[in-house]
Amino acid sequence: MEIAAFVMENNLLTSLFLTLTPLILLFITIKYSKTEKNFPPGPRPLPIIGNIHQIGSKPHVSTAMLAKEYGPLVSLRLGSKLLVVASSPEAAKEILKTQDRHLSGRNVPDAFNLSKVDCHFVWAKDCNEHWKSLRTISRSEMFSSKAIEDESILRHEKLVQMLNFLNTKQGQVVKIEEVVFTTLFNTLSNILFSKDFLDLNDEHGTAHWIKFGLQKALENGMTPNVSDFFPIFRGLDLQGLRRDSFKRLAEVSSFTDAIIEERRARIASSVTKEAVEVEEKDFLDRLLDNNFTNTQINILVTELFIAGTDTVVSTIEWAMAELLKNKEILDKVHEELKLEISSNSIMKSDLSKLTYFNACVKETLRLHPVVPLLIPRRALEACEVMNYTIPQNSQVWVNIWAISRDPKVWEDPDTFKPERFVGSHLDFSGRDFEFIPFGGGRRMCPGLPSGIKSLQTILASLILEYDWVLPNNEDPENLDMNEKFGVTLQKEKPLELIFKHKE
Repeated sequence: MEIAAFVMENNLLTSLFLTLTPLILLFITIKYSKTEKNFPPGPRPLPIIGNIHQIGSKPHVSTAMLAKEYGPLVSLRLGSKLLVVASSPEAAKEILKTQDRHLSGRNVPDAFNLSKVDCHFVWAKDCNEHWKSLRTISRSEMFSSKAIEDESILRHEKLVQMLNFLNTKQGQVVKIEEVVFTTLFNTLSNILFSKDFLDLNDEHGTAHWIKFGLQKALENGMTPNVSDFFPIFRGLDLQGLRRDSFKRLAEVSSFTDAIIEERRARIASSVTKEAVEVEEKDFLDRLLDNNFTNTQINILVTELFIAGTDTVVSTIEWAMAELLKNKEILDKVHEELKLEISSNSIMKSDLSKLTYFNACVKETLRLHPVVPLLIPRRALEACEVMNYTIPQNSQVWVNIWAISRDPKVWEDPDTFKPERFVGSHLDFSGRDFEFIPFGGGRRMCPGLPSGIKSLQTILASLILEYDWVLPNNEDPENLDMNEKFGVTLQKEKPLELIFKHKE
């Protein structure tokens, strides 16, 4: 009888839950859907779900289509949350410059709520003192001109290791994304921890496993999540995205925790404070000097590993794919590089002076922007953009994929045409809002100089050293150029190549 009563009771609870949940959601929707006359235009939301169904698996494409119908500033209802999407240079300028202070928050996905303490850098909720401190440390230790110059020997060492590895793979098919990822990951791990984490010759696929884990962490943050649309369910983690993110963080911690503890012990056992200070310090030492906990360090370095590898890997892969499909352009780039630099002096060369090569880099970033929707922003307080009201706590996207393919902004926008940047004033600085692959304002990517340096040196070396051949002598014209959306825009099918030394 007790068992029967228990079953009946739980069936009743289940029925009540199923009955009341739609009513609760409807109440929330009505509460948050009270329209204000001055909101940006957009499609009419459905009850409860709003416009979630119109986002789809490629939101950069779907919101670009909506912009054609409703204009450069569109508002969408995602459950109980309001989303505003900007899809023109003018709208981007107002968000990233004019209203930068009001719109510089982050709407942190529930999947990334991994600590009670705000220890994020990229995903910091606002530009608070902790964020400013992290930015200052990161700039001085990793991203300043002096830091990049100090890292040149390390970068050259990792570049040589990559080229030597490719030399051993003559005639074999290579996944270029994994090779470049390992090279960049080890460069970063040495800057952060003075240690290689990965091995190019690893036969166990550790690099693939780590890369997959970091990409999965990114996917968790961009996956449509009930907890984000309806915060009332946040504690339940119904889709398990937060649990999976904890798992990915633990994978990074498996590399870093022992190093952190060993470093703490070394500092504690030093005879004098002066003995510690005379040693050359890496990024980890600076964090420990500032009393960061292990959790804070691991969350921070996870973000740095993702930002410092995924963006550059993706851009190099897209650039190589476009150059393969456009052999005349590739030959022209090779001639310029051969004329201006040699492979053994590439690290000392001023790559910024290579006009056509850099035009190809810019054109790649235009056609395949690294972060197609930038990192979502949040309105810290209500403000006006293009004469529309952006309410407090609204999420704000800047669709640079749409801007980069807008025929009103670019002639023949879907064609890879580096010549459009030859003699052009457009650069990466965040001042030209028709071309902002790294964002703008106070939330602009701080690792831009370092990332561009890595991108230039690796891509230029691969062009100088090798001829690229597709497996089975496939025709480059038939190369699959489909995209896979995430925080970063990747090739759906990884680029596989055979590297042959140039004759």
